[in-house]
Amino acid sequence: MPCVTPDPTDKDAEPFVEIDPTGRYGRYNDLLGTGSVKKVYRAFDQEQGIEVAWNRIRLGGFYDNEPMLERIYSEVRLLRKLRNTNIIALYNVWRDEEQDTLNFITEVCTSGNLREYRKKHRQVSMKALKKWSKQILKGLEYLHMHEPCVIHRDLNCSNIFINGNVGQVKIGDLGLAATVGRSHMAHTMLGTPEFMAPELYEENYTEMVDIYSFGLCVLEMVTLEVPYSECDNVAKIYKKVSAGVRPEAMNKVKDAEVKAFIEKCIAQPNARPSASLLLKDSFFDGLDDDENNDS
Repeated sequence: MPCVTPDPTDKDAEPFVEIDPTGRYGRYNDLLGTGSVKKVYRAFDQEQGIEVAWNRIRLGGFYDNEPMLERIYSEVRLLRKLRNTNIIALYNVWRDEEQDTLNFITEVCTSGNLREYRKKHRQVSMKALKKWSKQILKGLEYLHMHEPCVIHRDLNCSNIFINGNVGQVKIGDLGLAATVGRSHMAHTMLGTPEFMAPELYEENYTEMVDIYSFGLCVLEMVTLEVPYSECDNVAKIYKKVSAGVRPEAMNKVKDAEVKAFIEKCIAQPNARPSASLLLKDSFFDGLDDDENNDS
């Protein structure tokens, strides 16, 4: 479908600095976020008339590992098929040989990530936090029940996004996601250290690593503190996590029900409930489904 090219004589029109190979998506110069290997820019879907996110990964660091490069592509191809209200949708993927980048277009959330949103709005009721938590679990349930099972592996409050005007929460940044077969076992260590389950460090784990990370997301939402922020390096975090030492932020949780719920999520792997079971937990009693904005 042909797209309308902005009139270069129109001084009010915001210029695209780049257009994807199909001509459908145009990238602006505004940076929405940046990570260790990825930059995210504001972009526009000319066909649908909506704003989107243009994600760019520099591929230089992967050329010594061709199997990993192929794995990135195969996983991204799978992620294109995922469609769920609480998962950021992936629309298009392509490789730019000239720029040596992998680019992909995703849905964008108007209010940014949950970490920054929570910092901005410090007076949030427990009911609202539960509604956000339930939506995250619904996204995880979809990923974990998918065939093949999809493990996020890097769930934290900086890659959970929110449309604040309707309270809708979506899991994003699925670039490190792993797809696993019927055994549901994976063997690669990736993630954000503060949110990584102990078994992730051992490189032998299941989708239960996402439940652990989810528990720490709830902890951060409640306390406004990134778990293990008392540690000043990764080695200290690893030492505490491996020894089963809880983050100091747990001492700030005064609500016994909340504390018990988090403890369920960060228990030993075989004791952690699945996302489906957690959705039925009494923690969510009293929340009406029509209030969750996730139907």
